[in-house]
Amino acid sequence: MTGSPSPLNVLLASPRGFCAGVVRAIDIVERALELYGPPVYVRHEIVHNRHVVERLRGKGAIFVEELDEIPAGAPTIFSAHGVPRAVQEAAVARDLPVLDATCPLVAKVHVQGRRYARAGRTLVLIGHAGHAEVIGTMGQIDAPVHLVSTTEDVAVLPFADDTPIAYVTQTTLSVDDTRGVIVALNARFSDVTGPDVADICYATQNRQTAVRDLARHSDLVIVVGARNSSNSSRLREIGDEMGVPSYLVDDGGGVERAWLDGVETVGITAGASAPDELIESVIAAIAAVRPVSVRQLDGVAENVSFALPPQLRRPVRAAAE
Repeated sequence: MTGSPSPLNVLLASPRGFCAGVVRAIDIVERALELYGPPVYVRHEIVHNRHVVERLRGKGAIFVEELDEIPAGAPTIFSAHGVPRAVQEAAVARDLPVLDATCPLVAKVHVQGRRYARAGRTLVLIGHAGHAEVIGTMGQIDAPVHLVSTTEDVAVLPFADDTPIAYVTQTTLSVDDTRGVIVALNARFSDVTGPDVADICYATQNRQTAVRDLARHSDLVIVVGARNSSNSSRLREIGDEMGVPSYLVDDGGGVERAWLDGVETVGITAGASAPDELIESVIAAIAAVRPVSVRQLDGVAENVSFALPPQLRRPVRAAAE
C-alpha cells in the first residue's frame, strides 16, 4: 500500500501572461463585433494563441491571411504584429473599413525606423526572418532594411565599417536577446545609433526577468503559450539556460505526469498572448496528480494600458452615457 503523494509547491511568476498590447488587440476585435455585428475579418491571428483565436472565432471573427479573402465593405482588423504599408494601401484601395490593432510599441519601432532612414542611415533590423512583426516592420519603411539575427549575420553585412548604421529590433526579442548583436554592431561599425533599451518592449523584458527569478526557486518550469509565439518560446529557453528543465505547453493538456517525478517546486509562467484561464488549467492538471500549494512570487507591477482606436471609443462612450 502506498501513502498519499507529497504536496507540490507551485510558484507563479510575476508578471506573466497578457501584456497591454495583447489586451488592446483582443478588445478591438470584441468591440468591433459589438459595433458592427459578426462577422468581422482579422488579417492574420490577432495574437499568437490558438485558444484566443478560437474564442474570437466562436463570437464571429473570421481570420484570413490575405485581404482578397475579405468581402467588399467588411470590417477589417490588422493583427497586433503590424502589417506592411502595402497591405494598408491595398485596404484603402478596396475601401475596407480598417481597425488597426498593431501594438503601439511595434508602431513606435516603425516610426523609429523611418526616422533613421530619413536621416540617411543604413537600417538594420534585429529579428527573426519570417515572423509577422518583422515582415510588417520591413514593409513599413521606404528604404532597404537589412535583417540580422546573430552576431555572425553582422559580420557579413556588405557595408564599409564607417557606414552610418542605425538599428531597430523585433519587440518580442527584448534587449537581453539583442544585446550581443548590438555589441557586434558597435564593434564593427564606427557610427551606430539605436533606441534606448528602455524603449524596447517592457512586457517582454519584465516576463524574461520574472522567469529567471522563477527558475532560481523551481525544480521545473512550465511556460504556458503557443509554439509560434516568439516571446513564449524565449521564456522556455531562458528556463533551460538557467539549468532548470523547462517545457512549453498550450494548456493543461500538455502537462506530462513524468515531469513531476521527484519535483518539489514547479514554476509556472505564461507568454504575453496566453490568457489566465490557460494558467489555471495547468495548475488543475498538476493538482490532478498531486495536491498543490500555490504562491505568487513578487515582481514588477505593470500598469500600462493603450487606448482603443477612436472609431471604437466614441460608440462605447455614447453607449455608457
